[in-house]
Amino acid sequence: MKLVYTQQALISLEESLEFIAPHVSGETLETIRNSILDRADKLIKNPSSGRREEYLEHLGLNHRRVIDSHYKIIYRIIDRTIYITDIFDSRQDPAKMKG
Repeated sequence: MKLVYTQQALISLEESLEFIAPHVSGETLETIRNSILDRADKLIKNPSSGRREEYLEHLGLNHRRVIDSHYKIIYRIIDRTIYITDIFDSRQDPAKMKG
């Protein structure tokens, strides 16, 4: 399996980190970022570990999610590639989820 981050996922990650940056130390910010990326990397060994993402079911694209702390890592599996399509702070309104 191969793991690919979409441009949207990378933008969402940076926006989430920028939002919390004024409230945490640089070290904490880096720890949060690394934790999210490490959790996504674990999908390579077990891509079906995530649950279906109910807020994106209307798209019919079989989005799944895994959670790291307050962050949903949204992904799809196509052939032998895992596409990370969004990283969403679950403290937000789910209607804001990109889809």
